[in-house]
Amino acid sequence: MADQQEFNVTFWGVRGSIACPGPETVRYGGNTSCLEVMCGDRRLIFDGGTGLRKLGGKLVAQGPLDTDIFFTHSHFDHVCGLPFFIPFFIPGNQIRLWAGHLLPENTLQHVLIELMIAPLFPVPPDIFQADVTYNNFNCGEVITPCDGVTIRTAPLNHPNRATGYRIDFDGRSICYLTDTEHFEDGPDRNLLDLIAGADLVIYDSCYTDEEYPRFKGFGHSTWQEGIRLVEAAGAKTLVIFHHDPSHDDDFMDEVARQAEAARPGTVVAREGMTLRP
Repeated sequence: MADQQEFNVTFWGVRGSIACPGPETVRYGGNTSCLEVMCGDRRLIFDGGTGLRKLGGKLVAQGPLDTDIFFTHSHFDHVCGLPFFIPFFIPGNQIRLWAGHLLPENTLQHVLIELMIAPLFPVPPDIFQADVTYNNFNCGEVITPCDGVTIRTAPLNHPNRATGYRIDFDGRSICYLTDTEHFEDGPDRNLLDLIAGADLVIYDSCYTDEEYPRFKGFGHSTWQEGIRLVEAAGAKTLVIFHHDPSHDDDFMDEVARQAEAARPGTVVAREGMTLRP
């Protein structure tokens, strides 16, 4: 049997809503959503929260960059790192941006221009020196960014729409489902189909079941619902993600303890963590 190729996900930002650095969040991290997925030697980036800045610093040291950045949606906590991604400012880099939630009313390029418009930001995207291309797709489409990598997409239940992703590579799968709110009458069929039999499922676990009634309609879910979802889909490992900024390290330690008791092997995402399906 041939050796499997390297396939992993590294977490550069695990928080939702707003970055929350400080002594209370040092163990799990305070940066907002950003994932780095390696499929062999091909790099895919998911979301551009504040964690994207530190990832950019690492990539600059590695030389010329050829990568894709996929967005779940364009709420501020998922795009605010974009203007601080150093590879954008280096000639010769090739960076493709993807979004599946904006058509037909909008485009990704227009959203980025609006993000970096005066008086909110001092310079526009025109200052980028890398070769940056913008790709808008309709959620539900299948994307093949390179040979051997297939990305399936599905709609998430979130205000202003959002996209869930399943990355299949070398016989294994990583799913990324944030930001999404569960339904009270049963699992979201779109998500069940997307994550069926998946190896890793990174899921919006912003709240606990006890907290959720106070935030109904905000577009987020709970770690307990994540367990119910992966069980129903026959998926393997649940990764608790998009931690609420009010949940400090001690709170997250208790979530980790309860989640392990409820479904052994469940993982709570931490900044800097690398997981392999």
